[in-house]
Amino acid sequence: MVRMAESSTRTWSKIARRIRVPLGFVFAVLYFWLARPTWRFIALGAILIVAGLVIRALASGHVRKNEALATSGPYAYTRNPLYLGSLLMGVGFAVAARSWWVGIALVTMFFAIYLPVIGDEEKFLRQKFPEFEVYAQRVPRMLPRVVPHGPPADTAGGFSSDLYLKHREYNALLGTLAMLAVLVAKLIAKI
Repeated sequence: MVRMAESSTRTWSKIARRIRVPLGFVFAVLYFWLARPTWRFIALGAILIVAGLVIRALASGHVRKNEALATSGPYAYTRNPLYLGSLLMGVGFAVAARSWWVGIALVTMFFAIYLPVIGDEEKFLRQKFPEFEVYAQRVPRMLPRVVPHGPPADTAGGFSSDLYLKHREYNALLGTLAMLAVLVAKLIAKI
C-alpha cells in the first residue's frame, strides 16, 4: 500500500512537472478574463510582483544547475527562492486582478502543481548532493529565514550575471511587463 502511494505521488510529480507551463498559459487566459483591475490594485500588486522578480533574478544568478548545490544568496534564506519569487509574483498578480477566483486558482495550482514538483526536485538533490540533507535541516523549504544560513564571509557562490542570462531569467521580466501592459489596457478600455 505504501509503495502504491509513493508510486502515485511520483507519477503525479512527473505529470505536474510536464503540465505546469502549459497550465500557466491556460491560467493566463482565465486570469485576463476574470481580472477587474484598478490603478490602485495594480500598484499594490506591483509591489509584490517586483519583490518576486528581484528574488527570482538573484536566485537565478546563484544556481549552477546539476553542478553544485546552491546555498548562497537567496538560497541561504530559503531552499526554493525561485518558487518563492514566483509565488510572490502570483500573489501580486492576483491582487492586481482584484479577483478572488484568481487567488483561489493560484493557491490551488501552487499546492497541486508546485509542491509535488518541489518534493521531486528535493529528492533529486538529496541523491545528487550528499550535503543537501544538512542544508535542508538548516534552511526552510519556502518561507525564508530572517538570518542567512552559513558564514557571512562566504563569497564562493556570489551572484553571476552570466548565470542570470544563461537561465534566461529576463523572460520573467518580459512576461511581467507584457501581463501588466494587458492589465493596463483592460483598465483603460473600461474607462
